[in-house]
Amino acid sequence: MLTLGFSTCPNDTFIFDAWVNQRLERADTKPKVHLGDVDELNINSQSALFDITKLSFGAISSVSDKYQILDSGSALGFGCGPLLISKELFEVNNPAFNSIKVAIPGEKTTANLLLSMAFPQLRNKVVMLFSEIEQAILDGTVDAGLIIHENRFTYESLGLKKIIDLGEHWEQTTGLPIPLGCIAVRRDLPQNEKLEIQSIIRKSVEFAFKHPDISSEYVAQHAQSMKPEVMKQHIDLYVNDFSISLGNRGKEAINRLFEEGKKAGLIGEIIQPIFL
Repeated sequence: MLTLGFSTCPNDTFIFDAWVNQRLERADTKPKVHLGDVDELNINSQSALFDITKLSFGAISSVSDKYQILDSGSALGFGCGPLLISKELFEVNNPAFNSIKVAIPGEKTTANLLLSMAFPQLRNKVVMLFSEIEQAILDGTVDAGLIIHENRFTYESLGLKKIIDLGEHWEQTTGLPIPLGCIAVRRDLPQNEKLEIQSIIRKSVEFAFKHPDISSEYVAQHAQSMKPEVMKQHIDLYVNDFSISLGNRGKEAINRLFEEGKKAGLIGEIIQPIFL
């Protein structure tokens, strides 16, 4: 049985509902599913724990000898990047900004890669579960936090302020969509099996788009008491045409991220071919 790891976030449960709940025709293989935080999945990928797994693009370089990026299931887009937020607004050109303590959702997350490329001087970082970062800022445990997922819809209601939108910074610099996360498959699986997995995931995404109400129960089941409107915002933001197929534009954005990461000394060499 194939093993599949993905997050409890609405974009992932929306994408995989049709496959894991056997709603697809001619997809007899039901995977053994593990749901976990993206940072946990990034860490587990170091030992190639799952046959198929959600990964941050920031993590793929360290496991490119073990995994390849599938054409379907990824999260890329515009206006969906991570945000650096705080209780008291910091000016990035103020020398005091360089010493702030920042909560990050994982060392290998794309969010941290983007932060490190934009502000390499920020070295006082602490890893936290993404859903705990807002409270850590409010409590004064950290000065600022790097938020991802649905927290971009909630931070303002808590009185927190945006220092910078790192996705917007990327878009203005490159003109490309921001690559956040991908679905990767183990390199050592047979080629025909990898291609079949890729096809099934594409069908699962397409089914979700055609029948959004069908996945709603599975999405809500794992959404940690998220409000329905926030679940919808989350899916609308992170699931799009790039989730069906990366296409040339998506691959260009991913390769550019790798290039910029290498220039900054944050990403190692990528084993090719990285795309299945």
